[in-house]
Amino acid sequence: MNRLLTFSTFSLVLLLGTYLALAQQAPQSKAPLPMTFFVTSIPIGNGGNLGGLAGADAHCQALATAAGAGDHTWHAYMSTQPQGDQPAVNARDRIGQGPWYNAKGEMIARDLATLHGDTLGLARLGNNITKLTALTEKGDIAPGLNDNPDPKDRTWAYASTHPNSNRHEMLTGSQTDGRAYTDHNDHTCSNWTSNVAGHEQDLRNNPGPAAQIGLSDRNGGGKGSWNSSHGTRGCSQEDLAFSHGVGLFYCFAIN
Repeated sequence: MNRLLTFSTFSLVLLLGTYLALAQQAPQSKAPLPMTFFVTSIPIGNGGNLGGLAGADAHCQALATAAGAGDHTWHAYMSTQPQGDQPAVNARDRIGQGPWYNAKGEMIARDLATLHGDTLGLARLGNNITKLTALTEKGDIAPGLNDNPDPKDRTWAYASTHPNSNRHEMLTGSQTDGRAYTDHNDHTCSNWTSNVAGHEQDLRNNPGPAAQIGLSDRNGGGKGSWNSSHGTRGCSQEDLAFSHGVGLFYCFAIN
């Protein structure tokens, strides 16, 4: 009987030790990574006049703060062009070094090179900005191409009262490498200070006021580039709506 009791006790201790060892080896659930990237849920509403880069950054910061992420410093992903004695500013130079995560903790890109596809290999791999991951600070998907087929969504009057209307165009003023344009055309609505109306129908060869945009759902003209697809018709709020945008843009935490 003593031998049986001793054997049973030993077996119990052995099983308990094995259970504890396995429990320690089991993967522990991790807290979601903090949001360091989002698409603005609402526009400033004054066309391409965002109050310059400072105004765009302030909009990012305000939305992030409302979403509980105000402990980061936020910058808009936007370039500006040389103007007077002011040099160009490249969007890629003002958003930190990464990595960046959306509102659900999904990685968008680990660094600047991955974000922009700086090498052939990285370009083929691509970043993780898609319709399902380019979320707003609230964790919502920005409605994309063909989500709302109503032709009236090309007007600001319609888009402003229908939050599910197509709004996949993101203001960037940038080339695909994240740098500013060097030609003499306006790709940034006068460095984000102009809401002047335009009338150009050729969005890729617009010599007048315009803003270069990217497509958050990667669906549309310009090979569906996330940051440099085509220009807008002009810089008014109505012009932005004409080509399926409302004046949204990308925000990145720089720290």
